[in-house]
Amino acid sequence: MPAAATSSPRSRTVPGLSIRPDGPPLSHEVPRPLARVTRALPAPVYITARGAAYLGDALDVMRGLPDRSVHLILTSPPFALRRKKAYGNVSQDAYKDWFLEFAGEFWRILKPQGSLVVDIGGAWNKGLPTRSLYHFRLLLALCEELQPGPFHLAQEFYWYNPAKLPTPAEWVTVRRIRVKDAVNTIWWLSKSPFPEADNRRVLRPYSASMQELLRSGYNHGLRPSEHLISAKWARDNGGAIPPNLLAISNTASGGPYLEGCRATGLKPHPARFPDALPRFFIEFLSSRGQIVLDPFAGSNVTGQEAERLGRCWIAVERNAHYLAGSRFRFLADGADAGEGREP
Repeated sequence: MPAAATSSPRSRTVPGLSIRPDGPPLSHEVPRPLARVTRALPAPVYITARGAAYLGDALDVMRGLPDRSVHLILTSPPFALRRKKAYGNVSQDAYKDWFLEFAGEFWRILKPQGSLVVDIGGAWNKGLPTRSLYHFRLLLALCEELQPGPFHLAQEFYWYNPAKLPTPAEWVTVRRIRVKDAVNTIWWLSKSPFPEADNRRVLRPYSASMQELLRSGYNHGLRPSEHLISAKWARDNGGAIPPNLLAISNTASGGPYLEGCRATGLKPHPARFPDALPRFFIEFLSSRGQIVLDPFAGSNVTGQEAERLGRCWIAVERNAHYLAGSRFRFLADGADAGEGREP
């Protein structure tokens, strides 16, 4: 159990959570949909109305889950960055083989119509202003080599974070020969070519110009591009279909999670991704009551958003301090309004 949670004031029971810092949950039972699939697992560090958080290695925990038991795996694993991070990361050369061991378990526990969503940032080659291909090699391995498998690439997404710093400084701000790297790739992978998905659940508000077109009428017909715009384009569908470029800033500086970490002396996870990112994929690729897993949970943003959206969730994190801090996301009404976006 989290060593960081043994001294006062961390030794108290956290309001709203069934958690004891030095042992298993106090009162809540594991939510019923989870109880059927987690009976072989050790006691979780904490549970909520819809989820359970486990301390340990993701491989060990996943091996205790039944085949075809999870609807959505949504995660941001440690990236293969040149500079080592406090949360641990693997070298570019070893990354593919390291990840494929987890991928075999992902395939086994995913339901036939389930999805795997991996947020994975790029990296620079050591000492050069050129980019690594490690995440593309991983994608090819997942879609061509993985056994059992392989996965299908349902669609690639790109997360644009306007708030990213201009790094690496040597190439971007000193020599000025590269621009700011502000985009992460997100691979949406599936066991079937037709996984569960519904873009009507993630519609965006219409732009002012589109709203005007809907009011005044649409000029349908053949365009110079040879696209045929039918009269159906004038139908109000309740919102615009989003693109696969997700523009989300990651500028959180407050909220229950960070405030709780400060109050108890726990170090916040340094690579949190914003709540809007997992929220988009949870809404898009799962339904209420289904199970969402994050095997590299960090500060458990995925669990927080799954809880808010009525999904069941399982979080796995090997760092006791990060897992202890993540419980603060579920205080009060469970909302962490100050959280923006996270890598």
